[in-house]
Amino acid sequence: MTQREAQSAGQQVEQRVELQATGQKVERQFTHQIDQLYWEQLKARLETKVDSMIEQLGDKCPHVAKADGVYDNTQTDWWTSGFWPGILWIMHELTGKEHYKKAAWPWDERIEQWLIKPSQELHHDVGFQFLPTAVVKYELTGDADGYRRGMQAANFLAGRFNAEGQFIRAWNFDKIGWAIIDCMMNLSLLFWASRESGDPRYKHIAIRHADTVLKHFLREDGSVNHIVSFDPETGEFIEALGGQGFGPDSAWSRGASWAIYGLANAYRNTGEQRYLDGAKRAANYFIASLPDDHVPLWDFRTDLAEGEPKDSSAGAIAASGLLEVARHVSANEARLYHGKAERMIRSLTESYMTGEGHEAILLHGTGYKPAGQNIDVSLIYGDYFYVEAVAKLNGWRRDIF
Repeated sequence: MTQREAQSAGQQVEQRVELQATGQKVERQFTHQIDQLYWEQLKARLETKVDSMIEQLGDKCPHVAKADGVYDNTQTDWWTSGFWPGILWIMHELTGKEHYKKAAWPWDERIEQWLIKPSQELHHDVGFQFLPTAVVKYELTGDADGYRRGMQAANFLAGRFNAEGQFIRAWNFDKIGWAIIDCMMNLSLLFWASRESGDPRYKHIAIRHADTVLKHFLREDGSVNHIVSFDPETGEFIEALGGQGFGPDSAWSRGASWAIYGLANAYRNTGEQRYLDGAKRAANYFIASLPDDHVPLWDFRTDLAEGEPKDSSAGAIAASGLLEVARHVSANEARLYHGKAERMIRSLTESYMTGEGHEAILLHGTGYKPAGQNIDVSLIYGDYFYVEAVAKLNGWRRDIF
């Protein structure tokens, strides 16, 4: 081949590469436009759905909807009481419509009564109750009562810290030395309180609890323990307990979703790489364990026969958590985590959404299978994190949890 022929061949290769790159770019842009249309249409569907829920639910405090499609009405001290108003606040921000704000407004006052009653009704989950109510209300409107209630809840949560064991105590009564993976999601209340007050003590407690989770909850393979028991006097580790999972060594999928999201939040609030590494380890295990439809079984590791129930709530929580992880990693990793989150939300939308007249959004959640409670039901926290993930996919961004 002559030099001129070689140059010509080289130019042809460069042109083909350039054309291929241009084609790939156009294809990506087209795919992105199609995706955005999908999420915008889903947002419109959610508006219609949540509007009907406002009429159906009235002043109910929903937790579980069973086969009849009707949400129950729990006391506002229950750990799930913040999720319905949380949906309303997200829809207000996402659409700008005032009727969502009006429906959400009184909820933090309703829940506050339990902070001042002489009882042991509230526990570690005050973050779930006051972050999507009082704290969001304050951040959006500057409401002084919202700020006061948020700080009061943060003080309550900080008061549950065991200094010897470096953990936030779970539940009440005789569970003095117990901590649970769910509490990772409540730490954002403490990080918020430190930012707002300028007092670092709240943040210090959150960091120490998160470090205990890395040490005693997150396993080497990325699966997690649900409950860990410590000696409340000395702080020494005693044992891991199965809790809502199949057993002490199993992999309860909702616990995994709390770990993904909670550790990603800890990284966002501190910038400490160990939390992002932990979130990625939990995320990778979760992704590798998903079935074909990308909606998890209630536990990834059981020795039971086939036919185990799904948990749509774990899928919704994990999807929103993966979108959080995707914000903080390299472009290649972000494509993986973001893509998996999208796939999970599409699957939930196409195969798990309720029909007209049903008071919930998602079907096929599992609450507490070992106890035979709330199996194959709708769960308000599944609905909340589904709405949160869809909002994120429509460009909404507010760091609630």
